[in-house]
Amino acid sequence: MRSITLGAVLGAAVLTVATGIASPAVAQPVQPGQPGQPGHIAANDKAMTWTLIGAGPSGTVQVGGGPLSDAYQGDTSTTKALPVLCLKADGSVVPDGVTPDFYAGWARGRVAASDPVRGTRLTSLAVANRVCANKFGKDWRMAEFHDGRYGPNLQYSGGWSYWAYGDVPADTRFWTAIYDQQSNPWN
Repeated sequence: MRSITLGAVLGAAVLTVATGIASPAVAQPVQPGQPGQPGHIAANDKAMTWTLIGAGPSGTVQVGGGPLSDAYQGDTSTTKALPVLCLKADGSVVPDGVTPDFYAGWARGRVAASDPVRGTRLTSLAVANRVCANKFGKDWRMAEFHDGRYGPNLQYSGGWSYWAYGDVPADTRFWTAIYDQQSNPWN
């Protein structure tokens, strides 16, 4: 009885495919906006952003996530247009008045904000780095969560915020990369 039932089920499946009742073998054209296609924005497509936390001595600023940032799942819809936080790590020494630690390291350079760009246009780190290089010049790249350094000879990498020379607008969120999480605009 079992082999008859299995045979009947298999026969019905073959008949269904042969008569075209099942979905056709030819792929249907994919419409923009569908998952995996340009223009698709899922309900949870968010990326991490940072902001200006404060000004420091000698023309330095502290940038970081602040209370609105989510380094693990992203905090801002990638449909928004925000500046990219850019960094030129040029080996600048820590100025007097800044004491780097794990949560507020020294980025060894300068930060600046690009013109606003929709997060969906930042399709890779290379694209984001080009935004910075095109705006500010060679050796500028997208700033990253772990760029802050601390400890003897700045040998350790920290996170959550850091100090750098520069001038970035207040009350603005910036797209900022993070290498060990999936909360970048391109993830």
